[in-house]
Amino acid sequence: MLKKRTTTLPEVNFSDDGPLRHLHLGTEWIQGSMRLDAPTALYHEYIQRMMAWLLFVEPDSVSGRHAMQLGLGAGSLTKFCHKELRMKTTAIELNPQVLVACRGWFKLPAENARLQVVLADAGQEIEDAKWWGTVDALQVDLYDHEAATPVLDSLPFYANCRRLLTADGCMTVNLFGRSSSFVRTVEKISAAFGAEAVWAFKPTREGNTVVLAQRSPSRPKRERLLPRAEMIQIRWGLPATKWVRVFKPMLA
Repeated sequence: MLKKRTTTLPEVNFSDDGPLRHLHLGTEWIQGSMRLDAPTALYHEYIQRMMAWLLFVEPDSVSGRHAMQLGLGAGSLTKFCHKELRMKTTAIELNPQVLVACRGWFKLPAENARLQVVLADAGQEIEDAKWWGTVDALQVDLYDHEAATPVLDSLPFYANCRRLLTADGCMTVNLFGRSSSFVRTVEKISAAFGAEAVWAFKPTREGNTVVLAQRSPSRPKRERLLPRAEMIQIRWGLPATKWVRVFKPMLA
């Protein structure tokens, strides 16, 4: 059973910095960003890497798939999956102020037949059997206002994440913080998914490491991933050929 969290929700605000708008949760830490002239573009490198699951599916199948974000942030992944990839998209967000901010300041569309935002504790919501086996791309970015370690980071949580996924589904997780925290988190993800299912990027300059876990492990070689990466780059403008150079299985 996942422990229920009781916490005071932080104040949500934003700041503009030239062409960028940043989301803050009551501190100077940036929780997400948007280019004012390109609201659906993925600005931060680590956010782009959260799309690495695209390397494991046929591009023509993407629009028929379901993406889920645990943590809305500035809405970047939700907007991209919904508007650019044309996917069914579900976001689960604890703080109602974040949803208000995303709609008012970060161009998040209103809900429709393909877009749903669930206001709930993600750890509790994903225990609901209605979600099991329905998610092709699960994107986990759950940090509090201090951006120190993931808010949900237990073996039961990652086991529940795995249960959400379709047979060829993937989870991507943003990890930011001390290396010791990273090692412990990867151990939990490996225990939930199997060590052979886990891939990781090299850290970005800002210190974010994106980890990917597959529901059904596969080990495509770089020469197989590169043509897929080129297709992703042409179709959606993501730097996927670079991903292939800095992305590898944890058990190489």
